[in-house]
Amino acid sequence: MYTFSNKLKTFSIALMILGLLGVGYGFMTSHKSFEDVETILAEEAHHGGGHGEETAHAVTEKAHDAHATENTHANDTHGAEAGSHVDEHKKHVEHVQHQIANRPWAAIYVAAFFFMMIALGVLAFYAVQWASQSGWSPVLFRVMEGITAYLLPGALIVVGVAAASHFIGHNNIFVWMDPEVVAHDKLIQGKSGWLNVWGFIIRGLIFIGGWVLYRQFSRKFSIAQDNASDNKNFKKTFRISAAFLVFFLYTESMMSWDWIMSVDPHWFSTLFGWYVLAGMMVCGITVIAFISLYLKSRGYLELVNDSHLHDLAKFMFGFSIFWAYLWFSQFMLIWYANIPEEVTYFVTRINDYTLPFFGMLVLNLVFPFLVLMNSDYKRIPWFVVMAGVVILIGHYIDVFNMIMPATVGDRWFIGIPELGALSLFAGLFIYVVFTALTKAPLLAKRNPFVKESEHFHY
Repeated sequence: MYTFSNKLKTFSIALMILGLLGVGYGFMTSHKSFEDVETILAEEAHHGGGHGEETAHAVTEKAHDAHATENTHANDTHGAEAGSHVDEHKKHVEHVQHQIANRPWAAIYVAAFFFMMIALGVLAFYAVQWASQSGWSPVLFRVMEGITAYLLPGALIVVGVAAASHFIGHNNIFVWMDPEVVAHDKLIQGKSGWLNVWGFIIRGLIFIGGWVLYRQFSRKFSIAQDNASDNKNFKKTFRISAAFLVFFLYTESMMSWDWIMSVDPHWFSTLFGWYVLAGMMVCGITVIAFISLYLKSRGYLELVNDSHLHDLAKFMFGFSIFWAYLWFSQFMLIWYANIPEEVTYFVTRINDYTLPFFGMLVLNLVFPFLVLMNSDYKRIPWFVVMAGVVILIGHYIDVFNMIMPATVGDRWFIGIPELGALSLFAGLFIYVVFTALTKAPLLAKRNPFVKESEHFHY
């Protein structure tokens, strides 16, 4: 039985405390007055920023036009132009003010979704192992079950943050939750049958309920099988795993539309659900490898050998390539067609998120492809950990790229709010997962394939 060490417990709690401080700092510094934003934009103009130049021009025009309106000899046309310039300036400053206020909400949402998708990816991988009656993986089942314990709190936090951004934060993440925006947007009005606040929340709870029910029953049957005299519990888990995978494929796609793609309600991609799935699978498998290696280094999981590590690394490599294939397919078709409503999604990210956009491609495609292709390296623990760290960073940036452009525009930065949110949810993830690992033996000893898994070598 695994014992949650005091050092690791203290570390996870310290991460959560540091994260809360970082997130709190983000909220405290995100409330800017109209005058504060004007000052920020004027400073950017002075240092050559594109948006700053535009605002500086607007500020100059505002002063000039205000003077013009006071001049009793100004003609009516000039006065109308003055009012127009003042309105444009006001709208621009208010828009930037809203983007700055969005930053801490978006930072929390990105980190919350990132750790939730790890748990969900592991749950899907776990179900595949059961449904396929895999012979290599039963010695890793308890690790997978421990990771999926985070799914319930993690997914509820994602839905909770999205709802709170509407009810408390005045629509800081999803623009379609703002009635004023919907009232003037024909396209969002056409999607309002699906994109509405209560529909979003109810669907989210249905998704979470289905995922967690499968996790609870499969875990229950798996532990019961340890002391059973027959394979009834194994057969039950096999059947519910096959059924769950059908439910999962539908709900994962709808979840990706709701929780990620709808931050850009004017844009859509028919590949998006698969794209998000590939990312969550590679992240989930990477974390399985990390926790397995950690437990083995602490004297647990003695039956896990370098062949198991090799298979996990192969899946990391395979899903990295699958992710790259989906990314290129989505990007190439949209970019080549050059339809304004679709290509704007990528133009915004290339122009305003150049470093994270292209850096993410290097981290998620080039690096795993070159590093994990060699079969021998997949058996070396430190090498797999190095590759896994890069993969996790790359996919966090991928989620960052999907959320931030629609919420904070070009006001992005990976600073205290973003690092604080990462620290908060990393600490919570570690605490929940390693607590769950203490609840049952780390070996599924009566699984019919456990002997095959114990002697898995090639």
